[in-house]
Amino acid sequence: MQDIGNILDNRVLLVALIACVIAQLLKLIIEVIQHRKLDVRVLVTTGGMPSAHSALVTSLAVGIGQTIGWSSSEFALATVFAIIVMYDAAGVRQAAGKQARILNQMIDELFYENPEFNQDRLKELLGHTPFQVIAGSALGITITWLAKYAY
Repeated sequence: MQDIGNILDNRVLLVALIACVIAQLLKLIIEVIQHRKLDVRVLVTTGGMPSAHSALVTSLAVGIGQTIGWSSSEFALATVFAIIVMYDAAGVRQAAGKQARILNQMIDELFYENPEFNQDRLKELLGHTPFQVIAGSALGITITWLAKYAY
């Protein structure tokens, strides 16, 4: 049970999670502004502005750099991890979302005459644009630097 208390004392982890939650809340606010309706599903879905994944991993890397040191192996590991996550979000997952959109369109056109065909649609909003990734990363850095001065 003591280990759980130690996890909760991990400032770097808590700030990274806070950055992720703030990014998700910003998605909800942006959704309300853009579509003039409250859709709380954006709080638990991938994609959108800003990238919560980018905010999380960037905050984690910056927090490690601040705490352990910018030349530490841990910072290097966290930075490489962050780069891979952000590349995946803007590259691979965005491409998969585009493919899903095309496949959904093909299914709609092929089965237009047969409305009984009830196939689950593929999720189209999987990844992020490069701007959404950069915005999430900037958010993660900002929150981590602000948290450093708040403690």
